[in-house]
Amino acid sequence: MVKKYLFTYLFLISVWQSFAQQPADFTTFINSPHRWVDSTFNSLNQNEKIAQLFMVRAHTNLGQRYIDSVAKIIASEKLGGVVFFQGGPLGHAKAINTYQSISKVPLLIALDGEWGLGMRLADSTISYPYQMTLGAIRNEKLLYNMGREIAKDFRRLGLNVNFAPVVDINNNPRNPVINFRSFGENKGNVTRKASAYMRGMMDEHILTTLKHFPGHGDTDVDSHKDLPQLAFSRGRLDSLELFPFKQLIREGASGVMVAHMNIPALDKTPNLPSSLSPAVIDGLLKKELGFKGLVFTDAMDMNGVVKYFKNGEADVRAVIAGNDILELSQNSKRAIAMIAKAIKDKRISQASLDAKVKRILAAKLWLGLDKREPVMLDGLYRELNRSASKKLNQELADAAVTLLKGDSLIRNIDYGKRTAIISIGARELTTFQKELEGKFDNALKFVISPDAKPNDIAKVSVELLRYNQVIVALHDTRRSPQSKINFSGTVRLFINELANMNSIFCVFTNPYALAGMPGIEACKSLVLGYQNSDELQRAGAKVILKSLRPTGRLPVTVSTFFKYGDGL
Repeated sequence: MVKKYLFTYLFLISVWQSFAQQPADFTTFINSPHRWVDSTFNSLNQNEKIAQLFMVRAHTNLGQRYIDSVAKIIASEKLGGVVFFQGGPLGHAKAINTYQSISKVPLLIALDGEWGLGMRLADSTISYPYQMTLGAIRNEKLLYNMGREIAKDFRRLGLNVNFAPVVDINNNPRNPVINFRSFGENKGNVTRKASAYMRGMMDEHILTTLKHFPGHGDTDVDSHKDLPQLAFSRGRLDSLELFPFKQLIREGASGVMVAHMNIPALDKTPNLPSSLSPAVIDGLLKKELGFKGLVFTDAMDMNGVVKYFKNGEADVRAVIAGNDILELSQNSKRAIAMIAKAIKDKRISQASLDAKVKRILAAKLWLGLDKREPVMLDGLYRELNRSASKKLNQELADAAVTLLKGDSLIRNIDYGKRTAIISIGARELTTFQKELEGKFDNALKFVISPDAKPNDIAKVSVELLRYNQVIVALHDTRRSPQSKINFSGTVRLFINELANMNSIFCVFTNPYALAGMPGIEACKSLVLGYQNSDELQRAGAKVILKSLRPTGRLPVTVSTFFKYGDGL
């Protein structure tokens, strides 16, 4: 009997120890007392406490002098975090090691990684599909796995905050700043996709931020350049824009990033950005929606916030409004001094500042930053390009590709017929053409640039008369594919001509671009690949070769011909 009780006791102890070693729910954790947080907080003077609220910009592609200048700011101002932009993995890792080593308090290190490290580090890192592409996928488990892989890359590089996912509902094709960065126009689809992505990252112990609160999807103004206005009713905002935020906050979101937009239904103050509005942040986000995580501002150097609040006043108002962390102040030294004065003048309470600082320190503890470990440089490139990640990237592309028209035409492809394989919008042979190369007994490849001259088009048109089958791929090779394709009028007319032939189209562009190609709806078969990545081109080729049955669904309405949810 004693042995039985001893076994049970030991078993319960082991279970308790195992449970105790698991990281606590983030929002519970950062709102609870911790010994390390208290001791670190007590070591800070007033300016150092305020400095914990600020994140400074960093690049590693602008030379050593720039890298060193950021180090001086971190060391002298005792800032709380860094936001990394362009550069390379090795340069970033070295800079992160330097910045962490000179910081009195461990730093939050963030990066915009909506589609992984490749969003900022284009070379030698993996770019996963854009969120619009992911919106076409029906299996959310793939997005969860992607979140985990991206988080592993972040941790390997020394990053601990991903400014993702975007949960804006993009129901405005003219949106210049969100667009393909959104999962689409349907609030349920956006929420499901964002939830899977967010949970994947948080399960790998990375802080995430839902953006851009309370919803930047239905604007036609870029808040980097000006202050957008959302003239919608509170009822519309509740039922649409706020829907993903409400759900994901209930699921334990660690962070929310607030946009710079003027929203009269939420705050009637003229020209007041949502990022500076107590009604939006303290009132709506914290009290009504019950958010208890960290509130980040969007970049504080954007014209949408500093146009009407200059010379550091925007920083002060951001703190008053309820933000915890201010990203990229125009002048953090000035802002720290102005916030210190605002506390003396009773515009900001000391208690509210102290609570913010302790929550930020607790977030650093949750991330394990109390144990300072430098980024290992050996094997960095190899470990950021894992075979499992590459395999998953192709699986995501395969799951996204969407057949909008012409299943029977693809089923009846004859690999023995004379076949023309045309890539339009490219300047050299494409991955799509290379994937099909050798699979047809008698094929010829054509490449037509986006600004091809009429004589070049005419020569190809004459050649096509000799072919029984025509496969056309449309490519947008721009890094940020917009709603309007950059093809010349001559090329557009040629696309119209091809669409009226018995042609198969594979489109590797922003889906909204279909609306700017009049006549393409007449084509007999249309495969949508969403973006011009190698993975999507391979997926499109697999559809042509009948080794992949497309299961994607269009995540936005493009026109009366191509609507949300379409896909054969």
